[in-house]
Amino acid sequence: MSVRPNSAASRDIAYHLHPYTNARKNEDEGSLILDRGDGVYVVDEDGNRYLEAMAGLWCAGLGFSEQRLVDAATKQMSKLPYYHSFAQKTATPVVDLAEKVVQITPPQLTKVFFANSGSEANDTAVKMVWYYNNALGRPEKKKVISRVKGYHGVTIAAASLTAMPYVQTDFDVPIPNIIHTGCPHHYRFAEAGESEADFTDRLTRELEELILKEGPETVAAFIGEPLQGAGGVIVPPEGYWAKIQAVLKKYDVLLIADEVITGFGRTGSLFGCETFGLQPDMMTMAKQLSSAYMPISAVLVSDAIYQAIADNSAKLGSFGHGYTYSAHPVSAAVALETLKIYEERDIVAHVRAVAPRLQDGLRRFADHPLVGEVRGIGLIAAVELVADKASKAPFEPVGKVGAYFAGRAQAHGVIFRNLGDSIACCPPMIITEAEIDEVLDAFGKALEETAAWAAEQGLGKVA
Repeated sequence: MSVRPNSAASRDIAYHLHPYTNARKNEDEGSLILDRGDGVYVVDEDGNRYLEAMAGLWCAGLGFSEQRLVDAATKQMSKLPYYHSFAQKTATPVVDLAEKVVQITPPQLTKVFFANSGSEANDTAVKMVWYYNNALGRPEKKKVISRVKGYHGVTIAAASLTAMPYVQTDFDVPIPNIIHTGCPHHYRFAEAGESEADFTDRLTRELEELILKEGPETVAAFIGEPLQGAGGVIVPPEGYWAKIQAVLKKYDVLLIADEVITGFGRTGSLFGCETFGLQPDMMTMAKQLSSAYMPISAVLVSDAIYQAIADNSAKLGSFGHGYTYSAHPVSAAVALETLKIYEERDIVAHVRAVAPRLQDGLRRFADHPLVGEVRGIGLIAAVELVADKASKAPFEPVGKVGAYFAGRAQAHGVIFRNLGDSIACCPPMIITEAEIDEVLDAFGKALEETAAWAAEQGLGKVA
């Protein structure tokens, strides 16, 4: 794209350091500057309209123009625009939101702590695990296990949990006490001839061996997304979570469910824990808690964890953790209204109704020579592009073909996100079947153009 002098894009290049962006590439090409939203669409500064098939960053569940959320923010802003929750103080909408969140989450979770992002929530969960075990007189029980291709954020502890090189390289993470186990992606990590059941048994056995090697007295918690989102929309094999949880229970290892992406209907249940049968000791959430209209996240804990934290706070004089904007009243008011809308419009039922259109539609591309695997559930999916279908060989370098695909799809008016060479799709949960058809149409066009381009470039077997 050409960058006009004195345009928003040129000023963006001059002053803005973007997250998750090649800064030099941005200097050369500039960014897409969005100006407004309309339902599942966003509109750029030149008036071009795009169907946002990623709901921003997996998060704008109600789309980009829900007036009730704007009104909720405006009303709270005019009433009490800010207050904190330190030192036995808080604001009215925070009380209401805490009550509501506890009511709709698994019954063993009895208290909620608010933060501002998924990264902060997962970082807080790690600190709570450490604080909890210190309170119980178990200072050695501190290690937290996450999985290869798990994504849990970018703060220091969260980036340590996120087992992907682009989050860790040159940032001097992971920190001590963070260890990793295998990814439940059968397509990529199963051994030759290994069934999904055998693959699950092997991952379960490897987890138990890891805990025994480290020493069960040192392993405190296991964190996992019900399905792995940014790692490539990886849906675990049937029975995976039941077997993993049995190992955790055997060795007194807490389960932290990261529902930052999967929460509030995305998988066809209110929470991914329901879809995949998790019984967590802690749960983190963000993104669709407020449909991303205001920054807010939460950590829920069981009563056993709360009681230990409460006792230790009494002993020390305070639970010395929190953020200036924890439980911000405007964010809380918007989140509370978001949850009301989910209930009133039965968003979960809507997701279940329209999800087959997306899942079946993407699976129609499964026989294409560029497509290795189509995977997903509810309104979240990914299509993995490969250089060779038979061997599953990836393209080299990884991500070049995926980025080209995303650019072509954007030219056809739909925004996807390439996770390497896996094309992710996670549209606003309000999307209609007709709008899903637009997504599929753009996907098909971009796929054919990408196949032709890859053949011209000599990338893989795409004939």
